[in-house]
Amino acid sequence: MAEVTAPAPAPGDRRARRRQETIEEILAIADDVMTEEGVNGLSVSEVARRLGVKPPSIYKYFDSLLAIYDALFERGQRTHLEIMRTAMARAEPGLDALAAGLAASGRWLLAHPATGQLLFWRPVPSFQPTSEAMAPSVEMVRLQRQALADAAAAGQLGAGADSDEALWVTSVLVSGVIGQAMANEPGLPWGEGRFSPLLPKLLGTLAALYPPKPSRRRS
Repeated sequence: MAEVTAPAPAPGDRRARRRQETIEEILAIADDVMTEEGVNGLSVSEVARRLGVKPPSIYKYFDSLLAIYDALFERGQRTHLEIMRTAMARAEPGLDALAAGLAASGRWLLAHPATGQLLFWRPVPSFQPTSEAMAPSVEMVRLQRQALADAAAAGQLGAGADSDEALWVTSVLVSGVIGQAMANEPGLPWGEGRFSPLLPKLLGTLAALYPPKPSRRRS
């Protein structure tokens, strides 16, 4: 029997694949630069130097430094969303899922501090993410809101738990933990040190802020 070979990809497909590979390489280099030099240390000239090209070559793929930031932001948000979604899906709905998702988020952010700062601390004042780049963040908020609603439905939390305010409280709690860990214990993994182990205790305050109805005892 004659050997059957797959048809060669069309020239346009090859060009598109090479272009995407170059884009991914640029973003990987940009991430390295942010990690080594700080988020504000990113520059087109440094990315070009590490890629082995002249700076104008970068503009064939990104029309500005802010466009590179936007692509990094979207890529980071999508990765972060998947990590949180996977952790929450493996836990019981409600507070268990919320705690699992936030712990997975914190673990990933401490392992990728430059990306974490870009996503949640706005270290580049001139950078405003596009709506496309923000879309995964909107879904992340929806997942957390659903977990709070599930906790209220299960009687783990009471009135007001399924609200914007409860979301804001949760955000303040977890961002405070991660911010303190990044600032004071850089490089220390999640679950170690003074700050990240506090998250379960802090999440326990949700029940104090939004107390569930006491169960009725039979006389």
